[in-house]
Amino acid sequence: MPPAGQAWYLCGAMSRAESFAAFRFPGFRRYQAAGALLNLAVQTQGVAVAWQVYSLTNRRMDLGLVGLYQFIPIAALALVAGQVADRFNRKWILVLSTVLLALCSFALAFLSAINNHNVHLIYLVLFALGCARAFYAPAASTITPLVVPKEQLPSAIGWGTTIWQVTTIAGPAIGGLLYRFAHDAKYVYAVSTAMLLLAVFFQARLALPAVVKSATNRSWKSLLAGINYVRKSPVLLGAVSLDLFAVLLGGSVALLPVFARDILHVDQDGLGYLRAAPAFGAAFVALVLAVRPLRRHAGIATLTSVAVFGATTIIFGLSRSFWLSMAILFIGGAADMVSVFVRQNLRQLLTPDEMRGRVSAVTGLFVSVSNELGEFESGATAEWFGTVPSVVAGGVGTILIVIAWAWLFPALRKVDRILDQAPPGAGTASA
Repeated sequence: MPPAGQAWYLCGAMSRAESFAAFRFPGFRRYQAAGALLNLAVQTQGVAVAWQVYSLTNRRMDLGLVGLYQFIPIAALALVAGQVADRFNRKWILVLSTVLLALCSFALAFLSAINNHNVHLIYLVLFALGCARAFYAPAASTITPLVVPKEQLPSAIGWGTTIWQVTTIAGPAIGGLLYRFAHDAKYVYAVSTAMLLLAVFFQARLALPAVVKSATNRSWKSLLAGINYVRKSPVLLGAVSLDLFAVLLGGSVALLPVFARDILHVDQDGLGYLRAAPAFGAAFVALVLAVRPLRRHAGIATLTSVAVFGATTIIFGLSRSFWLSMAILFIGGAADMVSVFVRQNLRQLLTPDEMRGRVSAVTGLFVSVSNELGEFESGATAEWFGTVPSVVAGGVGTILIVIAWAWLFPALRKVDRILDQAPPGAGTASA
């Protein structure tokens, strides 16, 4: 195996055949097939839930509650879920979590079929869905390094992210079209359930190496080891916390039903397109990074991309043109993808296998705070201050966060070649 710097150079200058090398491994193909189906199902379902809830209540705060009810179990179970991922067979954690997701999707279909108008029952299902996601995410985040060799990891992450973003594009579009032509959310949820069950089929065929366990894995110290590991790495801590605050302040996804119906005056199709636009941008950049991974100045690229994301959030909030809004969301998604790519590579490469579950749980919690709790923040501030002011203020806040993080985390700013980074305290982190 070549040295880290040489491996990164080889990945950055790979031939076309080498760009697709990750797909030679059956485990990678099966994992990506399962992940694509799962994300397609979740995204399809998400459009229906947002539109259904807003139609039932006509309150922007309830759109925020959609995220909050999923975030609460993710936050409460994060450390336990990380511990579980480091102690038990990760394949069966994926399978059981996805089965629970399918049951939640079926429950949403049932509530829609009986013409339920009690939004609290939908929130109850979303809470259970959050429980499933709490255990799924840490286990899923550990799989890629187990099914491809290290020198293929940047390309594999790039392809995995591309596939994820393509399904993020297709999911909202499918959900919006199904909702429009069927005029009933139950059909959207039924399709989502079927896709999740098919994902289970691919997950069950994964062959993974045994989990490496440390002698003190049941201790309280072990439970908190993921937090301590991230805290000791200024690069990793800076990257995940930057994403947390940027998306927490600058995220506008939760308010897209409001923009679609009340500001841009488009229907469910328009909402699906708006939801898909950032993913189009992200997929384009992810595909480029899969073929030509970022080789130099990764820290500066991360900070710059988040600043661009904040600027696009401001412009989107002020836009009254559907097509301008689509273009701006595309650019914002493309910029966000750069920071996602760097963060995912750092997490995988700075973490030993026996710690992957717990570190993934902590970084996943950061992501959930920015996404699900960010949805609640968006709904609440829109209810209090108005939709447009809340989005514009969030974009300004994101840019200020970038300026602050460039000063607070100089190690992140100075990151050049990602594979040159050394794990902090690797010899003692798995206590």
